Amino acid sequence: MSTIKITKDNFEEEVLKSNKPVLLDFWAAWCGPCRMISPIVDEIAGETTDTKVGKVNIDEQPELASAFGIMSIPTLVSMKDGKVVDKIVGVRPKASILKMMAS
Repeated sequence: MSTIKITKDNFEEEVLKSNKPVLLDFWAAWCGPCRMISPIVDEIAGETTDTKVGKVNIDEQPELASAFGIMSIPTLVSMKDGKVVDKIVGVRPKASILKMMAS
């Protein structure tokens, strides 16, 4: 699976109503650390079929960033059944992200 661009228009359908856990990557084009973690998130999306992986551009979707209380990026949010399960801020190794997704 590839990553899904998450917007306020598709958020309910893609995230809240998802029958799979969801990993959200909150990022911005000007953010250096976001560019560092992006290939890792893309790789995870390509390898997993049991988790949906979405990317939220905070400059294009400020309402979603505000709703999740995003203060620093990159921020990864793990969700199950429409609820936040875990959240990590900053660049992390792939193993750390996979561990968060498993919780």
